[in-house]
Amino acid sequence: MYLLGTARSVLQVGILISLLSCLPGLAAAQGGAAVEGGLALPAGLLSGRALDPSGAVVPGVTVVLRAADGQTWTTVTDAAGRFAFARVPPGGFTLTADGAGFTPVLREVRIAPGQETRLDVSLEISGLAEVVVVAPDRIIASADLTRRLPGSMDILDLALLENNRILTTGEALRKASGVHVREEEGLGLRPNIGIRGLNPTRSSRVLLLEDGIPLAYAPYGDNAAYYHPPIERFERVELLKGAGQIAYGPMTVGGVINYVTPAPPGRSRGSVLVTGGNRDYLNAQGGWGTTFGRTGIQLDGLRKQGDGARENVSSTMHDLTGKVVTRAGDRHILTIRGSYYGEDSNLTYSGLREDEYHANPRQNPFRNDFFYVDRYGSSLTHAFTISPALVATTSVYTSTFRRHWWRQSSNSAQRPNDAADPACGGMANLNTTCGNEGRLRRYVVWGVEPRFRASNRFAGLMSDTDFGVRVHVEDQERRQENGTTPTARSGTLVENNERQNVALSGFVQNRFARGPWSVTPGLRLERVEYERTNRLLNVAGRTDLIEIIPGIGTAYSPDARYTMFAGVHRGFTPPRTEDIINNTTGGAVDLDPERSWNYEVGVRSRLLTGVQVDGAFFRMDYENQVIPATLAGGIGSTLTNAGATTHQGVELSSRVDSAIWSGTGYNVYARVAYTWLPVAEFEGTRFSSVPGFGSTPVGGNRLPYAPEHLLTAGVGFTARTGLDLNLEAVLTGEQFADDLNTVVPSPDGQRGLLPAYTLWNAAVNYPASRRLTLFAAVKNFFDRTAIVDRSRGILPTAPRMIQAGVKLAF
Repeated sequence: MYLLGTARSVLQVGILISLLSCLPGLAAAQGGAAVEGGLALPAGLLSGRALDPSGAVVPGVTVVLRAADGQTWTTVTDAAGRFAFARVPPGGFTLTADGAGFTPVLREVRIAPGQETRLDVSLEISGLAEVVVVAPDRIIASADLTRRLPGSMDILDLALLENNRILTTGEALRKASGVHVREEEGLGLRPNIGIRGLNPTRSSRVLLLEDGIPLAYAPYGDNAAYYHPPIERFERVELLKGAGQIAYGPMTVGGVINYVTPAPPGRSRGSVLVTGGNRDYLNAQGGWGTTFGRTGIQLDGLRKQGDGARENVSSTMHDLTGKVVTRAGDRHILTIRGSYYGEDSNLTYSGLREDEYHANPRQNPFRNDFFYVDRYGSSLTHAFTISPALVATTSVYTSTFRRHWWRQSSNSAQRPNDAADPACGGMANLNTTCGNEGRLRRYVVWGVEPRFRASNRFAGLMSDTDFGVRVHVEDQERRQENGTTPTARSGTLVENNERQNVALSGFVQNRFARGPWSVTPGLRLERVEYERTNRLLNVAGRTDLIEIIPGIGTAYSPDARYTMFAGVHRGFTPPRTEDIINNTTGGAVDLDPERSWNYEVGVRSRLLTGVQVDGAFFRMDYENQVIPATLAGGIGSTLTNAGATTHQGVELSSRVDSAIWSGTGYNVYARVAYTWLPVAEFEGTRFSSVPGFGSTPVGGNRLPYAPEHLLTAGVGFTARTGLDLNLEAVLTGEQFADDLNTVVPSPDGQRGLLPAYTLWNAAVNYPASRRLTLFAAVKNFFDRTAIVDRSRGILPTAPRMIQAGVKLAF
């Protein structure tokens, strides 16, 4: 039966590709004419791509074609790095290509009459100081820095995001090795991100940045991602692992994810995109940018709605962003950013019990649970080239975040929560007389972070020093009101807490390089002050911690094609305010930070032109991994020191593009991201955290939510006309939901094996003209239903999603 099912899947995929390849309108461009000797010569077509030194395509590059008589044609490379000039008279021309962070390139080209001329342009990264000033929002900015980087990295560019018609942030991040993303509501609004076997719940062990600035609403006091901006906001995603991440913080265990927003274009341009699909999906977004003299502006807006993975789950969101970049002379650049995110979701916190899942895996009895979010963010970044060897970048940022979640149950063991409403009487009265709980949150965050980069040479030794400090302040207001009806929006006040954090951090990292070798030692210091006030009991408490985080890495790069690296660094994650200060006494809780030693050895390579292969071996030795004192964190109790754990495995990423080395007008490409995690286990004498099993040893058991195998593999084809077809398979290996490694499910659905599953995605893009692109995508093509989470009860995969849309550039 398994072989029969596989054969059926392959046949269905083949049919899909055949249907997509029959799209009409693949006609060649019709040329005009030039006159020579009284005879009309047909015009030609010039097309090509802009490529960076690694062979990756570069979108947003301004390409200008100039004739000998001064006539010019101008265009900008699209998401796939492509440019084209139609109806060009035959003859000789000069072509220039200019993109932010790259040195302008000048090429000579001759257009043949009535023919298409292909020309791929290779761009060179600008000098170090210029890149830092032009792109201070990137943590991986220059080719030289990439070669010297003593750790793993992945870059997801705009072409990849657009060609695959990414629906969720999780779908994008799975294209990088080492990353495990657990979906929740079906639209990816709150991705649970884990790296190298770390528990992905609420992305609490990952550092999230936007343009190099902390994205989480409380990274020191409550690093739980109940908010995540839509993936459509960004043009690039950077992932940094290994010793290089200690330049950021406070989390330095798994990795750093930096989302980069678009920069203003050199000339006026914009786009409108509309996507519709099943399950009431609608995504309307638009953007426009221009440059006036020395000032550029970029504005983007998004409205997205759709039904989630279960019944009575739907969301509507609005996202608005703006960026202004202005130059003051040749040494100063000021970047101002602003954003608003609003969400109104019909969404429950509770998963399903085992019997409910088997009766209907997409049911949700809590139809009156609603989730409301408003977030405002702004930042100002000043980049100052003090001298050719010294650059200062200072960021000032602030955000306010409001989250109100009215719900009747926190997990599947509550049906409903009788503790909050003793008069409820059970599920029969769920939608009539049973009350609810309002979890009301407000966060205000601000910070200041100056960073410096100094470069110098002495006796053939190159030295680049990065150093900086940051002051970061968080204020949390947390209230809970218990309502008396399913739709109540006020009630009895049962929690009224204020939690404050003030963090002072600093780092220094020096890269010494001579010839192909570089060594990068670094040190980070974190000092965090905690304060908690229980207004109901008039109790307050304070405590603090100091942590020193060292690291060192080395890289060997004999030429631009190979870089071998190795490193070791200290991993650190601070405890939450609510866990380190007792709510009723104000006393400090004996809860240590999470600490680990992280090791990594790997290689980045361009084996051949158009063939990229990156790989790394990693090991994380946790001295103390903090875990929930009760099952899976869904109950809401305090945390406890859990002792040692070990994570060890291999990551592999590869990308192949045939067009770069074949010289043909089409491209066959493939991309693979694979993670093998054979070791993810509790160490030493350990006992279960599951209630009722406190005397059961779990040493040697596998960690929850740490699949041994993760694989994302995609193949695609791009025709000379621009038609692009791609197909992707996403494999998630089996996982355990608890430290007992329970296989047989428990009645409440919170324990038991999560079987392995594979989801298939497909997308097609067709440029109907230079400005108009038509596209379609299918997510979970075979409508596979599998269990993705048991932490608060069973949550299923999102069902099949079919979308089609149009993008108009202007």
